[in-house]
Amino acid sequence: MEARYSIVFCFLMLLALSSASAFPNKKQYKPCKHLVLYFHDIIYNGKNAGNATSAIVAAPDGANLTVLAGQFHFGNVVVFNDRITLDNNLHSKPVGRAQGLYIYDTKNTFTSWLGFTFVLNSTDHQGTINFSGADPILVKSRDISIVGGTGDFFMHRGIATIMTDAFEGEVYFRLRVDIKFYECW
Repeated sequence: MEARYSIVFCFLMLLALSSASAFPNKKQYKPCKHLVLYFHDIIYNGKNAGNATSAIVAAPDGANLTVLAGQFHFGNVVVFNDRITLDNNLHSKPVGRAQGLYIYDTKNTFTSWLGFTFVLNSTDHQGTINFSGADPILVKSRDISIVGGTGDFFMHRGIATIMTDAFEGEVYFRLRVDIKFYECW
């Protein structure tokens, strides 16, 4: 009887070992470079020309270019040239500019498509980082692709996790951008 238990035990051990090798652990990638930056977007509303860093450049037929369209802003195209800071204070010393556009692209929820570049010009970082991807705005944490860069970020690729850090109505929002490069040259 003891021999039968030993055979069953050995069979189960062999089975466990063979199934473990059939499903190897998924490789965990570690970033080769990591940054956290904030960018501050102040949309032009017809009254804040001195402070605005973005403007609606296209809107649905008959829409006002100083007010985002109704129905989840569908059809609005916004161009921006925003301050980038190391912390979430709008008045902190900028380390660069976020330049690009976002397009509100869905009629049934707040989403946009982002295409922009971080142009960094500080003592710590010189160069650009290029981003592209969908932004489901109501999701707390969302990822977009880093598709390349120049200077200190030459041909870097990775993922940027963006989070809306603050907003004031439809005039101001601040994004926290957690940048993880997985390909560094």
